[in-house]
Amino acid sequence: MTHKLIRAFKGLLKPASPPGPALLQRLKLRAVLALLPLALAACGGGSDSPSTTSAAETVTTVPGDRVQLGRMIFGDINLSEPRGTACVACHQPNRGFAGNHGGTFGVAVGSQPGSIGLRNAMTNSYNAFVPGFSFETLDGVTEAKGGHFWDGRADTLALQALGPLLNPLEMNNPDRKTVVDKVAASSYAPLFQQEFGSGIFNDTEAAFTQIGVAIAAFEKSAPLQPFSSKYDAMVRGQASLNAAESRGMTLFRDTGRANCVGCHQMDPASGKPENSLFSDFGYYASGIPRNTAIPRNADPAFYDLGLCGPERTPPTLPATVAPGVTLDNFCGKFRMPTLRNVAERPAFMHNGFFRDLREVVRFYATRNSDPQHWYGPVGVANDLPTRYLANIETAKAPFNRKASDGAALSEAETDDMVAFLRTLSDGYVAP
Repeated sequence: MTHKLIRAFKGLLKPASPPGPALLQRLKLRAVLALLPLALAACGGGSDSPSTTSAAETVTTVPGDRVQLGRMIFGDINLSEPRGTACVACHQPNRGFAGNHGGTFGVAVGSQPGSIGLRNAMTNSYNAFVPGFSFETLDGVTEAKGGHFWDGRADTLALQALGPLLNPLEMNNPDRKTVVDKVAASSYAPLFQQEFGSGIFNDTEAAFTQIGVAIAAFEKSAPLQPFSSKYDAMVRGQASLNAAESRGMTLFRDTGRANCVGCHQMDPASGKPENSLFSDFGYYASGIPRNTAIPRNADPAFYDLGLCGPERTPPTLPATVAPGVTLDNFCGKFRMPTLRNVAERPAFMHNGFFRDLREVVRFYATRNSDPQHWYGPVGVANDLPTRYLANIETAKAPFNRKASDGAALSEAETDDMVAFLRTLSDGYVAP
């Protein structure tokens, strides 16, 4: 059943370049919405599923009606301007709850024809585990942690869910009242009133806030964090990795070479998949090449600085930061996403520069040994102003290697790494 649904989703949501006519997009989305409940169940939902009971208990205690309400809002194509774009358009179950509304630019496209965003749509699966944003100082080092979006500007899932509704490059509503009025006119309005009070639509601010609360309830539910991958089955002792996957996991955990585990934390020996979230929720500048397909990048003076803007107000540093640390130390840094379902995504990194998972691994393995391949003849990272180049990660392996050391991984090892990363996709069915 799972594989049939995934094939159906892939057929319905095959990206077009440029995106197809509005009518075609609406027909696709209607088909997606019709399949959404089944697809979510196939991803691991259902209260009687042994693989999700633990996650469900850990993630949410929200009543089922609120989860159902959130699912309906998440799939409502009437909540955009013009209508036709739902949350699910950029967070598709067959893409690991990532995707860019069929865009081929590496970043999300919006409901308004011709609208192209600044960033790749993050997965919102496993987001229930993302902590609120903070600065942490340990052993004289201050690091940023947590928060939703690539720049951590939303502390909670409820706040994150509201952002796209008002973003002109996403769902394009002019104000909160417009969104609330659309929900009030929906078929699920009675359920909304049942959850939040019969008079909720008389208070625009309260109603708008509760829209986010309802979506968050759905995003906290087990279907969005099912822990149903082959890796999870292996952790539970229910499956074994093949030779290539095992070699890839060994490389992933090799702190002197690939060192993926240095940021994407895991604990396969724990017996508990929820102890392997594959992110430390920290912020890094990895030196990702500039994506010239992003319209705003046509201006050579424009840079996406992550924690320093432009999509957020730069955060205020606490008094407890390490001596000498200023906000400039965080410019160009983005939150590390989970690698769960990474092989299902159509684009990678904050700017969607990479469209192939193997190329991501090759970048990590060869950024230092072959910078000209990634940045051009000068061989210098090209998506940060000169004054922030020092923020690019050079301390952790493999980014601490000298150019003369060569690639951190061979081509065969790169293949093994990709094989392991594919074991992180949910919906595994034992042969």
